[in-house]
Amino acid sequence: MSFRLSYRADPGNPWFSWQYVRDNSDTILAAVREHASLTGRAVLIAVLIALPLSVLAYWVRPLAGPILAVSGVVYTIPSLALFAFIAPYLGTGATTVLVGLVLYALLLIVRNVVAGLNQVPPEVREAAEGMGYGRWRRLFRIDLPLALPGIVTGVRLATVSTVALVTVGVLVGHGGLGQLIFAGFQNNLYKAEIMTAALLCVALAVVLDLLLILVARLVTPWSTRRAR
Repeated sequence: MSFRLSYRADPGNPWFSWQYVRDNSDTILAAVREHASLTGRAVLIAVLIALPLSVLAYWVRPLAGPILAVSGVVYTIPSLALFAFIAPYLGTGATTVLVGLVLYALLLIVRNVVAGLNQVPPEVREAAEGMGYGRWRRLFRIDLPLALPGIVTGVRLATVSTVALVTVGVLVGHGGLGQLIFAGFQNNLYKAEIMTAALLCVALAVVLDLLLILVARLVTPWSTRRAR
């Protein structure tokens, strides 16, 4: 996705300019929408993949090590290199960015979900089994609800990390606010453009994190009361 900017030369070249924001409001909003959309889709897909993997690792303990190891190896690959590996197969489009973002988010979510499930007290599991709960019923009625704080922590970490990584998608033309940052460096170091995009990246990460904190408090009220 490319963005056309209305550039006005500023002899002072300040780090922030309301004139730049006004002149390029449509472009900035389009970049924010793309950034938020890529982040939301990547985290959602990662959660849908990570939850079954985490449950598998929880139920079949010998698989926990390999699952965490594979996702950990992927996480260590530099983002530029990962996108370079994926692009020849998927092309230079949003799909390439999404696949890379999902792979990076998996480790953060899987590790925290598995940790949350492992923290379910053994006596609670035994009591559920004594009441006739099968494996699936216990998972949905006992294990996952008690593991929610860990699950939300994983999603929060993955979300903030993904907001930062989306900017690297500029390599394949889908970097959201990263497009503006890159264009600013190409445009004779246009500081207002760079700073505006950078501030919006930080603001987007903070807003999404606060929303997830609110969701966590709503779905785990017992955790909030315990902290008090």
